[in-house]
Amino acid sequence: MAAAGTLFIISSPSGAGKSSLLTALLSRYNSDGRMALSVSHTTRAMRPGEENGVHYHFVSKEEFQALIARDAFFEWAEVFGNYYGTSKELIEQALAKGIDVFLDIDWQGARQIRELYSATQSIFVLPPSLPILEQRLIGRGQDSTEVIAKRMAQAVSEMSHYPEYDYLIINDDFEQALQQLHAIVLAGRAKLRPQAICHAELLNQLLAG
Repeated sequence: MAAAGTLFIISSPSGAGKSSLLTALLSRYNSDGRMALSVSHTTRAMRPGEENGVHYHFVSKEEFQALIARDAFFEWAEVFGNYYGTSKELIEQALAKGIDVFLDIDWQGARQIRELYSATQSIFVLPPSLPILEQRLIGRGQDSTEVIAKRMAQAVSEMSHYPEYDYLIINDDFEQALQQLHAIVLAGRAKLRPQAICHAELLNQLLAG
């Protein structure tokens, strides 16, 4: 019998590398298909290389507001003038199949999710320094100087919420950070409840004497 999947929250200031870590995690360690990245809805413009339904579900503000009215989101928030939301139905379906789902959301959304799922595991990713964070934002070549300045101003406030999370990863050495993220996933699967469900028959045999 398959245990329900674990809902993982991963947050960081923009540019700290959480998206790159998640991409690497799923490409290297997901041969069994037991991990998935939640695809959020957003009203922001699509960036070069992004695909609708793969990176985000891109919708208009009117469509997003209609989804709010239907109570279709676990959480939603406005960030830098754009709306982001996490679909209830898609996550519940994946968890029921035993798939570990990752939510790439900010600290505000994380608070809302924790109120609904007490068993959620949360991870905060920090950059090794503010100058390196700024260099990474500039290096992406996706945002204007004005937007980068706003992101840097917001970064300190966002990072102050790291104590609310279960795990902390400093993304200085990417490979080390990736190994830490993978270890968190494996540790979650080895917890008593999922192991007891997966190996119920074996446990009954062992205790039958």
